[in-house]
Amino acid sequence: MNHSPPYRILDDGEARGFYIDVFNALADQLGWEIEYQAVPFRRVLWMLESGEADIMLGALPTEKRIGYLDFSIAAFPPEPKHFFYVHPENRITRYADLKGKVIEVLRGSTYNADFDKDPSLIREPGISYPMLMRMLEAGRLDVVVAPELVGRHSAATVSDRLRVSPFTLSGQTSYIAISRKSPVMAHRDDLQAALARLRDNGTFDRIQRRYTSEE
Repeated sequence: MNHSPPYRILDDGEARGFYIDVFNALADQLGWEIEYQAVPFRRVLWMLESGEADIMLGALPTEKRIGYLDFSIAAFPPEPKHFFYVHPENRITRYADLKGKVIEVLRGSTYNADFDKDPSLIREPGISYPMLMRMLEAGRLDVVVAPELVGRHSAATVSDRLRVSPFTLSGQTSYIAISRKSPVMAHRDDLQAALARLRDNGTFDRIQRRYTSEE
């Protein structure tokens, strides 16, 4: 996991957050013991590709990732991607407004198929959303793109000068992604069944509200 509140939170060695709490509830059902490791996002992907890690929570599929990750378990709801800015001239009201802007993205992350592959956009990678928001506040870039909840959380911890543009990118369902080299691959059906039970008994919705209501 990478530290990405409110989805994945590492606080004094304790792992929590929307995705973490859901997965802990799944693990309780299955009798699994979970070890969470906090590493930068790009290293998360490398560990999964090499088989050093088993699972990533909240992953989105890409052509490359499908080669080493299994995306059978659609777990978390779509979330729009927001564009954060400070100066009014960097307010994004339509896709065309992105042209010519320096747009900071999380290194290794994916947002929207058209946005990710658009060669006309100036995308600069960074290592964490809080760092990107600090750079934005300092005037070192024009725009930061981030999923709604993590973006608002990160912006609020940096400055009240950061604003959210009205234009958004549509979100995608995110997954409990399993390394194809992991023995967990043999337990996909067990995870699917446990997730269905969490949804049916209301646990999933209660966990989600716990974090979305904080925003």
